Amino acid sequence: MKNKIFLTLTIIAGLLIQMSCTTETPTDLTKTSFIPKPVKITATGNEFELTKSTVIFVQDETQQSGEYLSNELNGIAGLKPEVKTTDKEPGKGIYISISEGENNLGEEGYELTIDKKLIRISANNSAGCFNGIQTLLQTLPVKANSDEELKIATGVIHDFPEYGFRGAMLDVARHFFDVEDVKRYIDFLAAYKMNVLHLHLSDDQGWRIEIKSWPNLTTYGGSTEVGGGEGGFYTHEQYAEIVNYALERNITIIPEIDLPGHTNAALASYAELNCDGKATELYTGTEVGFSTLCTDKEITYKFIDDVVRELAELSPGPYIHIGGDESHVTPMEDYIPFINRTQEIVVSHGKKVIGWDEIANASLVENATVQFWADVKNTTMGVEQGAKVIMSPAKKAYMDMQYDSTSTFGLHWAAYIEVDEGYSWNPATYVTGITKENILGIEAPLWSETVSEMDHIEYLVFPRLPGYAEIGWSAPATRNWGEYKLRLAHHGKRFDALDINFYRSALVPWE
Repeated sequence: MKNKIFLTLTIIAGLLIQMSCTTETPTDLTKTSFIPKPVKITATGNEFELTKSTVIFVQDETQQSGEYLSNELNGIAGLKPEVKTTDKEPGKGIYISISEGENNLGEEGYELTIDKKLIRISANNSAGCFNGIQTLLQTLPVKANSDEELKIATGVIHDFPEYGFRGAMLDVARHFFDVEDVKRYIDFLAAYKMNVLHLHLSDDQGWRIEIKSWPNLTTYGGSTEVGGGEGGFYTHEQYAEIVNYALERNITIIPEIDLPGHTNAALASYAELNCDGKATELYTGTEVGFSTLCTDKEITYKFIDDVVRELAELSPGPYIHIGGDESHVTPMEDYIPFINRTQEIVVSHGKKVIGWDEIANASLVENATVQFWADVKNTTMGVEQGAKVIMSPAKKAYMDMQYDSTSTFGLHWAAYIEVDEGYSWNPATYVTGITKENILGIEAPLWSETVSEMDHIEYLVFPRLPGYAEIGWSAPATRNWGEYKLRLAHHGKRFDALDINFYRSALVPWE
């Protein structure tokens, strides 16, 4: 009897050993906490192992994408895969390819296929490939030891965005931020597939972009900031560096010169831009609405033409933002012809016009875009004129708003915006009369009256920024706060690894 029991146990043990040697441990790609949420994920229950011998294969058109991925992997674990050009799909490694006509992927969609031996990223163009890379990177830790096994769950992700315009704004006028700070901000956007950075380059407190034909704008007008700091500005070369860094990450820079109000830095720099011919004093406070260019002087339009010409030459993107908001001391009978003429100047330099929703009081040019921030009536007037809309409602999307009354930085004149409030709204239903077909996309602005250091930016931007990215990318029917906050909780580790000073909202079950 004992021999039979021993024999039975021996057989069972042998079967268990055999099973352990032949059965793969399945993994589930659908359990990865992707942000933004992809359109479709199919798991296939295996693993791809990323090692020092992994090679990235590219086509000529995807060389830059391959180099970017290699550099990112080097930052994660000291792995820097070799990038090789090929004209056919390899049997193993990572393959980045452009396959024109990929079904319903559009301009920025991609298909990411992860098999045991090969990862394939395919898209209609380089923008889609870049987005696929960002999704792939989210399957990995932000930091890992070089000897740590990096395994990726297998499956297929088919993905494309809800809106073509998914952006954030950085106000570098109230407080100045240098090139490296702007690059870090760009990296934040790129990680979540946002594709626009709107730079607010001028305001009452400072002028931040070199204009060679009007040099005093920066040497004097850029010399201060809120609170009386030393300010600063970008030379043409520094601005070009920012633009190129952004382009490499599928991000378009939209420069804004706010007109005719928010112009005290310009008025202090050049007396002739004032109606009385006297230069104003530099301003370091935070009040708004007290300044205006002299709208009936020809020198004003020569000034605008020179500024727009230089900005257009420096900015390869299609847009110039003309501001137009809060010009309280400019009578409407002067404001309307001013905006009309400024729009024509922008068009004459080959760019499309964007302005805050107040510009809809004027006669909008073809292809103009109205940025909704406060006034529904203005915005619907813009739609009635055929304009597209960027949705940036201050009560939902302004990242400089405090989370609650205990927040360290920010303001609350529009609202307190906790993380759930920032996430739980739909651009296509937020304003009656403005539907998805009218909307270009979403932008989350960050004004900098109370923000003077990168840590301050990070505190206000995270963890809200990923939510705005998901609003722009993922279909409303797939989004709900209860599920999203669990994915966001996993990203807390990513924020920590990137040394991001984020707000640890009590609404999110951080790991």
